[in-house]
Amino acid sequence: MLSAGVAEARPLSILSLDQCADQFVLAMREEGDRLTLSPRADDADSYMREAAAGHRLARPGLEAVVMARPDVVVRYWGGDPALLRGLERRGLPVVTIPDATDFHGVRANVQAVAKGLGRPEAADPLVAEMDTDLAAAGTGLRTRSALYLTAGGFTAGAGTLIDAMLTAAGLRNAAPAPGFGPVSIERLVMQPPARFVLGFFDDVRRDRRGPGRHPALARRMAERPRISLPASELSCPAWFAASAARRLAEVGE
Repeated sequence: MLSAGVAEARPLSILSLDQCADQFVLAMREEGDRLTLSPRADDADSYMREAAAGHRLARPGLEAVVMARPDVVVRYWGGDPALLRGLERRGLPVVTIPDATDFHGVRANVQAVAKGLGRPEAADPLVAEMDTDLAAAGTGLRTRSALYLTAGGFTAGAGTLIDAMLTAAGLRNAAPAPGFGPVSIERLVMQPPARFVLGFFDDVRRDRRGPGRHPALARRMAERPRISLPASELSCPAWFAASAARRLAEVGE
């Protein structure tokens, strides 16, 4: 993904176009690197927010490219078509992080970004951390059921990284359909699942009056085993999703 000259460059100037890319860049940085991160790099839902201190934050645009003069650009979803065309015209290497629906995909993401930065060895400690968390999460026997629910009233079924996290923790996904979709709050109140896995409830800026926060549902959730996963572990298909899986193994029998 990088030319030989860029791959050998030390230190690097790295431009990150969104919060997910920030996590990878911060985790793989080396001393002397010049990082230009997204404006959300130090937000409360950023997993690596403490490491973002002292680095430049900039909105993803051509002005940021001019100021950063990057050797490499890293993105997940960030960058509009005009910016991406501009990067292509300048011949700047862009490492795009694909979505991942399982931990094999997450491992591939970590290794691809490390390779794109010209430092493949940077993937090793992150993959090792992920594997340690997965080993501690459980056997994946799926003997207990749980429903994932966001404050906005959405759940996640088969074919999502959330499903892979539940499976790794030995939980059977109670979502009614594959993929992401809304769930009937009325039905949850009338027929609550055995366990709740709550996502993004700690982010008070997100869906403050969302269906998932309905008082009647809150009373039902208080009657069931539940765990609330921090938004910082859910917003990016990265190695720390395994840390969330490890937390899920603690959901009550």
